[in-house]
Amino acid sequence: MFKKKQNIMAKNIINESKPNTIVEGTVIKGEITANGDFRIDGKLVGSINSKGKIVVGTSGIIEGEVTCKNADFSGFIKAKVVVEQLLSLKASSKLQGDVVTGKLAIEPGATFTGTCNMDSGAQIKNTHPGNDQNKEKQKLFK
Repeated sequence: MFKKKQNIMAKNIINESKPNTIVEGTVIKGEITANGDFRIDGKLVGSINSKGKIVVGTSGIIEGEVTCKNADFSGFIKAKVVVEQLLSLKASSKLQGDVVTGKLAIEPGATFTGTCNMDSGAQIKNTHPGNDQNKEKQKLFK
């Protein structure tokens, strides 16, 4: 006798959405937090934290911090990078900074200057800026 109304608006759209994009010619300064995938062909000065994959195109530039599940870099990245699963550096990529990742793939032609710590997710939890170990390391290098 009574029909239950369906709430169409409550449906989860995150998995069905297109990836967020910063297009070439766009400069963003600040902090970005995303639940899904993110593509950068412009410039980001600041930090990006994504629960999905971050792709940096050949014209993309990041200066700051990157935290995500997977990453595919083709542009210029000068950042502290924390990738839970796979970080892939394409031939055109130039990465300067410290990396913590589960797996690292580097194509011939890519340049990487910095440090890399690979530990299938365990180290990622210990890289939070508030961690005392990181504070001690920072004091040593100042």
